[in-house]
Amino acid sequence: MAGTDFPDDLRAAQIRLHQATSELAALCRTLPWSVEPMAGWPGTEHPHTGEVTGGRESSPGWSNEQKQAVKRLRMECTDLSVRIASHPYWQTLDGEERVKARSVLRAETRPSAVPTVDVDTAA
Repeated sequence: MAGTDFPDDLRAAQIRLHQATSELAALCRTLPWSVEPMAGWPGTEHPHTGEVTGGRESSPGWSNEQKQAVKRLRMECTDLSVRIASHPYWQTLDGEERVKARSVLRAETRPSAVPTVDVDTAA
C-alpha cells in the first residue's frame, strides 16, 4: 500500500485543502446567521419553567467583504478538491488500494487537533 510516497504536489494540495476548509469553517462561525438582512423572531416561552427557546435576533446580513471571503474560500476548496481527485497519482493504484491510499493521504496531512499522549509515559 502507498503511505508516505505521495507526490509533493498532491500532499501540498491536500494540506492546503485542510487549511482552507478550516479557515472557511472559522469564518462562517463568525458571520451573522443570514446572508441577507433578515428580521429575527421571538422564541417560545415554556409554560412551567419560563425558559425561552427557539428565537433569533435580527441579522444584519453579510458585508460584501464577507461574501467575497466566503466565495473565495469555497472556490479554493472546490479547486483543490478537483486537483486532488484528478491527480495522475491515483491512476497508479487499483480499486481498494486507491481508496485506502486516499484515506491515508487525508489522515497523514490532517493537522492534529489534540497532541497524541503516550498513555504509558503519562501514567
